Amino acid sequence: MQEVEFHLIETNGIRLHTAVAGPEDGELVVLLHGFPEFSYGFHHQMEALAASGYRVVAPDQRGYHLSDKPEQIEDYTINKLSGDIAGLIEAFGETSAIVIGHDWGGAVAWHLAASKPEYVKKLIAINIPHPAAMPRVFMKNPLQWLKSSYMAFFQLPEVPEKLMAANDFESMKQAMKGTARPDAFTDQELERYKDAWSQPGALTGMLNWYRAIRKGSLLQMPKAPLPMPVRIIWGLGDQFLSPMLATESLKFCENAELVWVGEATHWVHHEQPEIVNRLIKEFLA
Repeated sequence: MQEVEFHLIETNGIRLHTAVAGPEDGELVVLLHGFPEFSYGFHHQMEALAASGYRVVAPDQRGYHLSDKPEQIEDYTINKLSGDIAGLIEAFGETSAIVIGHDWGGAVAWHLAASKPEYVKKLIAINIPHPAAMPRVFMKNPLQWLKSSYMAFFQLPEVPEKLMAANDFESMKQAMKGTARPDAFTDQELERYKDAWSQPGALTGMLNWYRAIRKGSLLQMPKAPLPMPVRIIWGLGDQFLSPMLATESLKFCENAELVWVGEATHWVHHEQPEIVNRLIKEFLA
């Protein structure tokens, strides 16, 4: 078991609560969680990469768990979110890193790679498309509108927070369990998530990532082809995102490969950690 330390890292005008593991002289790997997780969501990958000699950092991204939670929706546009990670890389004394992201964390990783490619040596996106692929697939695949309809609900003020917190966050626990394979999340793990969701302002901070879409957040995405090596890992049973999004994302990369993982959903890094860890380590090597 790798020892994990926790630090408050100042970056981009805020502080990110960050889990750190692995040797200090190891190559830097940044793990970016999605909604509604926090840094713990990558614990399977963090342990494996640290044991392989990498310096692994996993922040609670802004709005989440113990990191700062700015109040304005405009503070959650994707250019600010990726700016947090550029500053995080610099805070660890590096000019670039391997960046791995899942869900919204993957969107931040895509944006950082597209807008500041010098910061990203290699990119791994797990069940998240290049943001510019979304509108293309919406036009081709009407079913994706249905899969993404929850985003419209999240735009409402206050109501989503009240429903999500009701009955000790039961709906959030069930949403994660219900869209994953059986036993993907243990009761003990869900308690950890509940503790993170319970932090003052956390639910609003988390939802503000979605609310910032109406402030033009995803329009900030450069469309120039990504120059660095990219690997997309995709659990085929994703209930939120069509596989078409993964194939469309390849068009925004100069050097990319797509790996499908069967018997997995949106939560592939929890359901098939050994496969995902092997795919990550092979690509990094």
